[in-house]
Amino acid sequence: MVTADFGIAGRGDSGRRDNGKFEMQAHGANVQDRILGLVREILRQNSIASEVTAESRLVDVGLTSMDMVNLMLGVEAEFDFTIPQAEITPENFQSVKTLEAMIVSQLQPEAAA
Repeated sequence: MVTADFGIAGRGDSGRRDNGKFEMQAHGANVQDRILGLVREILRQNSIASEVTAESRLVDVGLTSMDMVNLMLGVEAEFDFTIPQAEITPENFQSVKTLEAMIVSQLQPEAAA
């Protein structure tokens, strides 16, 4: 399962759904930290000791195209939503920051509902 592959199980429910709705955190840092955790876990599983920051290009730190697919699945599991096909673009998966912007934009309408 994706949860086991990404170490998501047991991460706690910070920012998770309450009564079926996602609660966005007041600051994007929590989203960013969660994405960084996913990227670092993929790197760890690949035995890659790269430093990764929010601005790091994901391909430059060692993520392959298959790792990007795993990251996409991990993001969907971590944030409990399906990334729309139109958002699965190289631009959105360039860095943690670009992923964060896409995730926040996708989840904001749901949080406001």
